[in-house]
Amino acid sequence: MLENNEENVDKTEKKVTEVASEIVKVEVKEVKEKVDDTTDAVEEIEKSIAVDAEKDTAKEEESAVVDYTKLSLEELVAELKKTISNNPVQKIKNQVDGIKTAFNQKFGALLAEKKAAFLEEGGNSIDFQFSSPLKSDYNSLLSEYKKQRDAHYNDLEKQLSANLNKRLAVIEQLKDLIENADTATMYKSFRELQDTWRTIGPVSKNHYNDTWKTFHHHVERFYDLLHLSNDFRDLDFKHNLEEKLKIIEKANALAEEADINVAFKELQDLHKIWKEDIGPVSQEMREDIWQKFSAATKKIHDRRHDHFREMRSKYQEIIEKKLVVVEKLNAYDTANNKTHNDWQKSIKDIEALRQEYFNAGKLPYSKSEEVWQKFKAATKKFNSAKNVFYKQEKNDQQENLKKKMELIELAESLKESDDWESSTNTLKKIQADWKKIGHVPRKFSDDIWKRFKAACNHYFDRYHDQKNSLNKEQQEVVDAKKAFLETVKELTTPTKDEIFEIINNWRNLGVLPRNARHIDGKFNKLIDRALNGLDLDKNEVAMLKFTHVVDGLAADNDVRKLDSEQMFVRKKIDEVVKEIQQLENNLGFFSNAKDDNPLVLNVRNRVNEFKEDLALWKEKLSYIKSLDY
Repeated sequence: MLENNEENVDKTEKKVTEVASEIVKVEVKEVKEKVDDTTDAVEEIEKSIAVDAEKDTAKEEESAVVDYTKLSLEELVAELKKTISNNPVQKIKNQVDGIKTAFNQKFGALLAEKKAAFLEEGGNSIDFQFSSPLKSDYNSLLSEYKKQRDAHYNDLEKQLSANLNKRLAVIEQLKDLIENADTATMYKSFRELQDTWRTIGPVSKNHYNDTWKTFHHHVERFYDLLHLSNDFRDLDFKHNLEEKLKIIEKANALAEEADINVAFKELQDLHKIWKEDIGPVSQEMREDIWQKFSAATKKIHDRRHDHFREMRSKYQEIIEKKLVVVEKLNAYDTANNKTHNDWQKSIKDIEALRQEYFNAGKLPYSKSEEVWQKFKAATKKFNSAKNVFYKQEKNDQQENLKKKMELIELAESLKESDDWESSTNTLKKIQADWKKIGHVPRKFSDDIWKRFKAACNHYFDRYHDQKNSLNKEQQEVVDAKKAFLETVKELTTPTKDEIFEIINNWRNLGVLPRNARHIDGKFNKLIDRALNGLDLDKNEVAMLKFTHVVDGLAADNDVRKLDSEQMFVRKKIDEVVKEIQQLENNLGFFSNAKDDNPLVLNVRNRVNEFKEDLALWKEKLSYIKSLDY
């Protein structure tokens, strides 16, 4: 069996050699030693057609590649499985490569994290091992893809070889038809050979042009020798001339196509139709018609070369911009970073430089790899310094966790105490100490805060409950504030000074007991309504309302509510900052839009509104932090 295969290969190679020999003769005759720019343009087109012919005749486009960086490891494995199962293996290279890149990056990060944890717990680097069922599934799917891909291309290679043998056979039959012409049947036989040639599939790029030129040479020989069927021949020549003139017209029109890549692709198709689907024209017209088509080809060829020359110049500009960013990264100084906030600012600076790098433009792989490696090395330098800090920060957070756990235990030991004066002072001090202690590991942060808050709230709820049984003095305060509330209701349009006087008079009446605080709520609503009626800026009104509320809480020494109010303000600041960042990020998508674009104007207006809100919330935070409570 092996010997037979070798014999078939030898025969095929022999035929290809014979074809190549014939091509030399044909090209000597046709080209006549003329090598110029037009020839270069045509040769480039023919090489590209040969490459395309080898790939496939199918016109399907590859599916769009999604942003796999946003998917988790589990989602990437599921996406790989779906992609392999639902698509032809020759159509998914881009998708598989995208999934591979994203998976390797994410799994590499996971592996580094696991190894760091292993070493931190005292493990030895040489003993580190990590296995994951996800990685096993991923490897199995990738192996299956490679098997399917290799099998496909092995089959394709066999098919290309078989098609080559079929084309060589047609050439031999055509040569035999010319040498042993039977005037009664020769034209019909020739037509059948042409039809057979057109139905044969693609051959490898190494043999495509050789076999076609040989076939075309013998087709022209047939027509030149076809003296006995002039009517058929002339009719064919006329039809072929008309079709080729149409192609020349289309080629000339393509020279005006705005997208040079589209023009070049369509020009390839025209050359393929010229070669594969249309026969020769009369001998006296051949050179003229070919020169016209070649001239049209050269126009597009020159435009394409100018386009790529311009792109190469643009690539150099992009590279220079990216190298400027790399220099900034290398020069970035973190020596004075001492706190978490310092590093957070630096992280934002580096992220801005990263965005500047990517916004500089895209480069082909051959142009980008060297500058990309420099960029990675520069960011690695920053990340190494950052990691050293946060490793130490992690140790500090463990110490902070220990300190906060001690405060929790102390708070829990006092939550049932009846020594109101001593325990209240101690718990207030504990709360103050808690605020001074820095961050703890994030995974413990919420739990220990809830536990600490629960102990403090339990004590102060008991503390306030025991104070809420109304004595004679407290009842007088309640009655006085109820009466004062009625007088406030009668006021229609008080001035700003009158409102402040009303607030001061209300506070001077005394502190309401806990179970009568709803009266404060009614008073606050009346004050809010009065403030809204003033001819003031809305932010000034909002600030007046806020200071009125927190001043009341401070006057009542309600530490719990003041803390809650401060946490709420901080949360609102975080929310507004995120909204601004998201909107500013959205503006990046309109970088090419005009300044008067309604969408751009709308986004910018919203950003300005949120910035006004942010300023107000920061003013509120500054005010509440200024209170001594």
